Amino acid sequence: MTTAWTRGRLAACIDHTLLKPTATQEQIRSLCRDARAAGFAAVCVNPCHIPLVAAELFGSPVKACAVIGFPLGANAGRIKAAEAELAAAQGAAEVDMVIRIGALKAGQHAEVEQDIRGVVQAAGPGLVKVIIETCFLTDAEKAAACRLAASAGARFVKTSTGFGSGGATAADVRLMRATVGTALGVKASGGIRSFADTLVMLEAGACRIGTSAGMEIVAQLAV
Repeated sequence: MTTAWTRGRLAACIDHTLLKPTATQEQIRSLCRDARAAGFAAVCVNPCHIPLVAAELFGSPVKACAVIGFPLGANAGRIKAAEAELAAAQGAAEVDMVIRIGALKAGQHAEVEQDIRGVVQAAGPGLVKVIIETCFLTDAEKAAACRLAASAGARFVKTSTGFGSGGATAADVRLMRATVGTALGVKASGGIRSFADTLVMLEAGACRIGTSAGMEIVAQLAV
């Protein structure tokens, strides 16, 4: 029911996101100002912006979040780990990493799990979300990716980068939630532009939403 949601409760589920390659420092500062004002869960940016985001969010409950191995997931594992380690050192409390999609599709599950585990270890106490890029996977592969993320010590699984051939769907969120149960969080990301879109994902089992339209979404609620 939409009446169960307030702006504050909804905002606390949103990762306010700007991942465009053209993002400027002033746009990142504006993103952080909006996130603080709305009370979003996190600000999600490319790693080069983490020092600025951490400074802008200092003293705020809003977390700095860096994407790792983004958007293809094709970096060597040690590069992803180093990227996560540096992001954490610069103030990222959360990292969203992309899996080795081709390795998963080839059935190389040990390699995929080790890739994830390397980032989890490098991030230290930071919360790791694993982007499985559902648009490229079968349902069996999506479930396998979720199980590998859990085994490697990740805290969340995430649908999409927003740069693939498709974004989040309610069916994928339901499958991911059914696979991980209550052990992991599920983040829906990619193509979520309205409160109606957001509600569909939350009702399907997501507990975090990645979107660049966070301000517009919360503004659609009366209070």
